Amino acid sequence: MEPQALKFFSDSNSTPPVYPVGPILDLKTDGNDSKDEKRTEILRWLDKQPPRSVVFLCFGSMGGFSEEQTRETAVALERSGHRFLWSVRRASPEDKIIPSPPEDFTNLEEVLPEGFLERTAEIGKIISWAPQVDVLKSHAVGGFVTHCGWNSTLESLWFGVPTAAWPIYAEQQFNAFQMVEEVVTAKEIESGINCVMEQGSEMRKKVKEMSDKLHVALMDGGSSNAALKKFIQDVVENVM
Repeated sequence: MEPQALKFFSDSNSTPPVYPVGPILDLKTDGNDSKDEKRTEILRWLDKQPPRSVVFLCFGSMGGFSEEQTRETAVALERSGHRFLWSVRRASPEDKIIPSPPEDFTNLEEVLPEGFLERTAEIGKIISWAPQVDVLKSHAVGGFVTHCGWNSTLESLWFGVPTAAWPIYAEQQFNAFQMVEEVVTAKEIESGINCVMEQGSEMRKKVKEMSDKLHVALMDGGSSNAALKKFIQDVVENVM
């Protein structure tokens, strides 16, 4: 994923050997019974959607938004006209010393624009918890609005899904190169969604190329496989 950085370390005589192994992904699904029911419902809905037609919005285990930001996002989704699967949760209070996971909104109808749920009933689905890996591998998903956590970044590349970056906390600002600290307007969100959902775009082609490279890397004879074998060989030779 970063050939320039790897080349720099490989050409340097002052650093230890670098073994580029990866991507390291955990693509197993959670076996929780209650989540299995939700997963089935979500995937059944996705199976009914056209290929690459759904934009998926999900912001990680700690990602939640204020009522104002949630409304702006809803306006953007409706204006964009794209089908959507949206993981909606309320941000934790800022006055807490130890941040807690976000919670569901008590009454979404009071938070979302009036009539939003009725107007988007045929093209959108609002959820709380999301089976992210299963969703990203679905044929229906054409774009991913994400907080840019490292797992989410790798998963989106692995499945070849273009992303619109919306970093919120922790290392995400470095992954996305820009930290968003204020309410993002509906116009800005709509623009990002339309960009990531554009069929045949240069972004989509580049993501597909990267996805192919990641898969090849893990195959027998691929770069990751070869690096791991080289690492084991070096360890054995030095121990002996």
